[in-house]
Amino acid sequence: MPVQFSTDVRNAELDAVETTIGTAPVLEWRTGVKPADCATADSGTLVGTGTLPSDWLAAASGGSKAKAGTWTVTGTAGAGAGTAAGHFRIKAGAVCKVQGSITVTGGGGDMTADNVSIANAQVATVGTFTLTAGNA
Repeated sequence: MPVQFSTDVRNAELDAVETTIGTAPVLEWRTGVKPADCATADSGTLVGTGTLPSDWLAAASGGSKAKAGTWTVTGTAGAGAGTAAGHFRIKAGAVCKVQGSITVTGGGGDMTADNVSIANAQVATVGTFTLTAGNA
């Protein structure tokens, strides 16, 4: 049986994520499947980037922590009509700290957005992103 943590411990763990990453994380959208882990080099084509708000996650509650404020990405030169993002990376500087899948709203990705097939200079808005602590 796995070790279990109380809700306050799980909340503290999640709040530490935002503290560790800092107040100026960069969100990247890339084509294809996410790499094996954050230590693996970037993969796919970079199709969108954005700087997240300085307070980018709400306070953890009930063992989860959701995005705070408005998150947008702007299509990069690698973006083109019909080129869809398949994964995201949240970075502190050039270092990946969080990664996952991205889909349009209702698509079931780790992050959802109003549009994941953005063109150069087009802006898309992230709808949902929530971190949930394990070991409940």
